[in-house]
Amino acid sequence: MINVKEMNIRYITDKKGIKKEVILSVKDFENLLEDLQDLAVIAERRDEKTLNHHDVIKKLKQDGIL
Repeated sequence: MINVKEMNIRYITDKKGIKKEVILSVKDFENLLEDLQDLAVIAERRDEKTLNHHDVIKKLKQDGIL
């Protein structure tokens, strides 16, 4: 997960000094989008049933992944 404190964030302000827009690197922007997407998936799946480790291994073997 991205650490906002490590980002080089710059702001565009209006004449009164009020922050209106943000400038950040493409890399930081893409990392933020990736984190946002991950959080959306977590939110969508939070009510799904969980599996224990044994059942996960069993399922992976049944699917030919292991």
